[in-house]
Amino acid sequence: MNANARILDYHHADDADLMRALMNEYANDPMGGAAPLSSDILAQLPGAMAAVPGAFSVLGFVNDEAAGLINCLASFSTFKCKPIINIHDVVVTDKARGSGLCAIMLALVEQQAIDRGCCKLTLEVLEGNQPARRAYDKFGFQSYALNPQLGHALFWEKSLI
Repeated sequence: MNANARILDYHHADDADLMRALMNEYANDPMGGAAPLSSDILAQLPGAMAAVPGAFSVLGFVNDEAAGLINCLASFSTFKCKPIINIHDVVVTDKARGSGLCAIMLALVEQQAIDRGCCKLTLEVLEGNQPARRAYDKFGFQSYALNPQLGHALFWEKSLI
């Protein structure tokens, strides 16, 4: 298998279509909620991402076929006084799993973060998503604790829509 990755161009129609298709495939997967994204969301997504300062996406290919996507958002560490890249979505199609594509895409994300002067990468992963957890662990991700006696950080949310 020949796997590679590149930065997605939100303004290029073919890239935008690939983003939509990969995001919808992810949304339909049990790890993505098992429900398709609305046509309105899919229509707006590339342009909306392009409008977010510091956002970028990585497209992954296996044998010249789009098979992966990582969406990244800029954030900031007050403790380090440096930018952070948050990996918001990681998509690897069923047929590309086990190909090494995830690591190739993550390496490109990491290089982008280094080039932007970031102090770290962050992401969230479902407890039950063992394949993703193994891939992230292998790449060097781990849970964190500011004070191990107080436990590891938890990711919480409060929905507003």
